[in-house]
Amino acid sequence: MLGSSDLVALIGVADLEQARAFYCGVLGLAAVGEDSHAVTVDAHGTLLRLTGVGTPTPAPYSVLAWRVDDIGSAVDELAGRGVAFARYDSVEQDGRGVWSAPDGSKVAWFLDPDGNNLSLVQFAL
Repeated sequence: MLGSSDLVALIGVADLEQARAFYCGVLGLAAVGEDSHAVTVDAHGTLLRLTGVGTPTPAPYSVLAWRVDDIGSAVDELAGRGVAFARYDSVEQDGRGVWSAPDGSKVAWFLDPDGNNLSLVQFAL
């Protein structure tokens, strides 16, 4: 039934202006709507609604991921915009913070201002 319906991604944030600055200014997503409760951005054809929820409870895993062709370049570009990539003791990461999965995919994690875990992924061919 939902196979022909567009997905809208939702993420809870505490401060809409701070979220707008990060998702639009730092990550480069375009705002396409805003009201007193949310900012909606275009994530390459998928709507992402940044919803004001008071105090969000971040999940300990990625809630959003972007598929990239060259994870090294993407990490370098975001790091140049002030994004700090997370390091986890449980996985071996390279100097940029990129983990290589057993299948050859590569993942790098970072947090938004509310501590929501986001990631970049370059899937193995």
